[in-house]
Amino acid sequence: MSLLTDPFSYDFMRYALAAGVLVGILCPVVGAYLVVQRMGLLGDVVAHAVLPGLAIAHFFQVPLTVGAFVFGMASTFATSWIRTLSKLKVDTAMAITFSSFFALGIVLVTVLRTQFDLEALLFGDILRITQTDVWQIALITAVILVLIKLFYKELLYFTFDDAGAQATGLPIQVLNFGLMAAITLTIVAGIQTVGVILVVALMVTPSATAYLLVKELHWMMAVGAALGASGSVVGMYVSYYFDVPSGPAIALTVLAWFLAALLFSPSQGILMRYFPARRKRSSEME
Repeated sequence: MSLLTDPFSYDFMRYALAAGVLVGILCPVVGAYLVVQRMGLLGDVVAHAVLPGLAIAHFFQVPLTVGAFVFGMASTFATSWIRTLSKLKVDTAMAITFSSFFALGIVLVTVLRTQFDLEALLFGDILRITQTDVWQIALITAVILVLIKLFYKELLYFTFDDAGAQATGLPIQVLNFGLMAAITLTIVAGIQTVGVILVVALMVTPSATAYLLVKELHWMMAVGAALGASGSVVGMYVSYYFDVPSGPAIALTVLAWFLAALLFSPSQGILMRYFPARRKRSSEME
């Protein structure tokens, strides 16, 4: 029993676990939209595009979340702008935006001589989470989840049939803006826990795992949130007892959930498809 309770004797572990659970719930709920729209790379684009905003915000002594949000949203608009005004496909537009914004961020970090920890930014440092950070993440999580609940039907229609949604008079531009804002805010919250690089893993991997297990979007969100939260908790315990970085431990834990679903999902598991086929061949031979 002490193995489970020992980490709670430290304030930093309690804050880290709370932040990890919150982000573990939020990221897959928002990430479900990226998975079903086949836009998983967009999360990676936004996660790296916030770097210039962080550098500028740090230089001018404004909240880092403000700079990150502004440049995260700018990256989604840049991707849409390139896609709309050219014949390039969305993956090419995202690759251009990804590399350009990240390169700009590296240049600004060097030129402005900002002093924040790049390694913590890229890979996260959940053990530095404070009580104020936990409340900030909780507020972002609550706001986004409430808005998704309120506009679930509209977002569902927009996600699976944007042309039909537009034909019925739904404000698809507003819905798209809101979804991009939710993705950006989720990434801003996740950066503090698992970092720029690994926040995408927490956003996409549990959602992809749920996609292999259930069929409806609301169940995909619920299962993904459960997998993300449990992955964060297990990853934190692994980090605590085996002295490994917390962010990668969380990312590898949710990867383990995905591999288990990929192999054993009743409907889409590799092994589940193999064994019925083998039994069918055996019965035919008999």
